[in-house]
This record gives sequence, C-alpha cells and structure tokens, in this order.
Amino acid sequence: MTHRQIDSTKFAERVSSWLTEPGPEGDVVVSSRVRLARNLADYPFVTKLAPERAVELAERVKEPLSALRLGGPMQWVPIHEAPAILRLCLRERHLVSRDLAPSAEERAALPGRAVAFSDDETVSVMVNEEDHLRLQAMSAGFDLATAFQRAQTVDRELEQRLQFAVSETYGYLTCCPTNVGTGLRASVMLHLPALSLVRPELEKVFLAVQRTGLALRGLYGEGSKATGDFYQVSNQITLGRDENQLTAELVDLVASIVRFERNVRDSLFKAQRAALTDRVSRSLGMLRSARFMTTDNALAHLSNLRIGVCLGLWPAGSVPLVNRLRIQIQRGHLQALSAREAPTELAEPSARDRLRAALLRRELAERN
Repeated sequence: MTHRQIDSTKFAERVSSWLTEPGPEGDVVVSSRVRLARNLADYPFVTKLAPERAVELAERVKEPLSALRLGGPMQWVPIHEAPAILRLCLRERHLVSRDLAPSAEERAALPGRAVAFSDDETVSVMVNEEDHLRLQAMSAGFDLATAFQRAQTVDRELEQRLQFAVSETYGYLTCCPTNVGTGLRASVMLHLPALSLVRPELEKVFLAVQRTGLALRGLYGEGSKATGDFYQVSNQITLGRDENQLTAELVDLVASIVRFERNVRDSLFKAQRAALTDRVSRSLGMLRSARFMTTDNALAHLSNLRIGVCLGLWPAGSVPLVNRLRIQIQRGHLQALSAREAPTELAEPSARDRLRAALLRRELAERN
C-alpha cells in the first residue's frame, strides 16, 4: 500500500468513474454503495479506545489492507497528516465520512484515524471511525449487486487475517446497536428532479420509504440535507436480517422509485415541454454568465441540466459532465482546483462563490 503525500489539485482533477459515468438506470440512479461495519475482537470499541491502542490498531490493520487488490493498489491516508483541503475532497468523494475527517483541526488530529482506498476508488476502508473498520464498496448507477460483491470480497480477505468481534447469537458486534448483526448498510443515490417539482408525488416516496423501514437522506447521508434533488435511500436495521434480504428490499423499493420518477418526467415532458426547455436554458445561461454562485444554487442549476440531458433538451451536454461538476464545485475540490490562483485557506465564502462561478463558466462556455 502506498503512503505518499497526495497532490490535492491532481486528485480533484481526476474524478473517479463510479462518480461520473452513468451506470445501470443512470438517468435516475447516480450510484450504489454497500458498507460493512467490523470491529476487532481484542480491542474495545472506538468510544472506549485509548489513543495508544487506536494507533496500535491502525498499524495492525495497515498490512492486511495493503494486500487488497480489488480496484488497484491501495492508498493509505492518515487523517492527522491530511491537509484540510484533502480531507474535504475525501468527504466529497464519499471515501470518508464527516465524522472520520471533520473540518475542526483538533478532532482531525485524533490518533489512529486513517482511510485506505483503491486506485479506482470503488473500495475504501475507514479506520477508527465509529467502528474499527468501515468497509465501503461503490459502483456507478443502480448496481448494488456489484457493490455488494466487492464489499464481500474485501470482508472475506480481511477476515482471513483479522479476528472480528462476532457473537453466535447476534452476529457482528458494532458500536451502534442498529448495526449489530450483518453490520451492513446499503444505499443508493437518486436524482429525483421531476418528483421534486411535483411535491405531493415526492411526499408519496417519503411515505413509501418510511413504511418499508428504510431511510431517505440528503446528498451526504445521515444529517445532511437534500440539495440539487439528490437523495440517498438506505436500510436502517441489520439485526435479525441477512444481507440478501436487506439488499432485496432496497432493490425493490428503488426500482419502484425509478419507475415513478420516469413516469412523472414523461408526464411533465408531454404537458410542459416548453416550460422545461426554458428551465434548462435559464440554468445554462445562469451558469455560463454568473460571477458568484453558491453551492446550493449551483447544484440546483446542475440538476436542471442533468434532467435536460436525460430528456434530450440539452443535446450538447452529458451526464458524466454534470456528475463531474457536481463533485468539483464542492468546497474542497474547488479549493484544490484553484490552489494556484487562490490562498491555501479561503476564509470568505464569497471568494469560494466567485471561484465556483468561474469554474462553471469555463466548463460550460462551449456547450450550447
């Protein structure tokens, strides 16, 4: 496993394919993720883990993680050594959580915290987050099967070299009781612009998710808000359920939401094509001319461009372009891409808004 200083600018320029390329059902489903929570048998949970033991645990898992070869060689990043900009980029790429890589320097300096991720970023392992290990596998579009297979492969390889905390009665033991059992959290990122335009229809989705015992969250999961019409649907309880049952329930519900979103898109297209065309044109014009642009406004306009591409209302655009810009306009990526023309730390949000607008103007200037 390589451990080198990552060039934040180069990292921000090359956005991984699972975040940009449209996979199965890619007009509605952006990506799929499977996460497995695991703890080592001979260490206390992270909440009771002494600093020196946390460092010891990180060193213990580093070699087994370096042996993984799914998705290319693994990169090891100790969180306390990562600059604030890189930590933000890792969060925006969904390789780490806000809890593992917080903005506050004193919390980021907590000992023993690290992340290992594959070269293609389809696999990542967070060390000493809420649990000792959080194994994550990602795939583009509606492809939970591939993400689950990747996560299982990582899990089995690590279990050959590490002893996990397992109960014959309860299954895998985790810090949070809701993860006990399989330790599995499966989630799918959805783009629901049509349902968001017809709020009563979106409320039906919320009700369906609640009745199924799943959770509907924002762009960055638990505690985040829905921006740009992006939503995450995931399971909540793992105790007493096996992996196949959990993923099957999620797959069935997501398939229904995809059909629902497409039906509403078709209805809107037939009844309000001129209004939708105008909406897409206005967003394109705003992004190509604005001098200041907040993250939320940019995501809202990019959402309009994305549905414009899918409905054939913006022939010059593409889903990979919009998906990439959705990542690169985030605070960390924007800072990294602007490193040569801006200070290392941006104190003023207005400066970021100016740089964001400039990036969008450059990227969309030639796309009518």
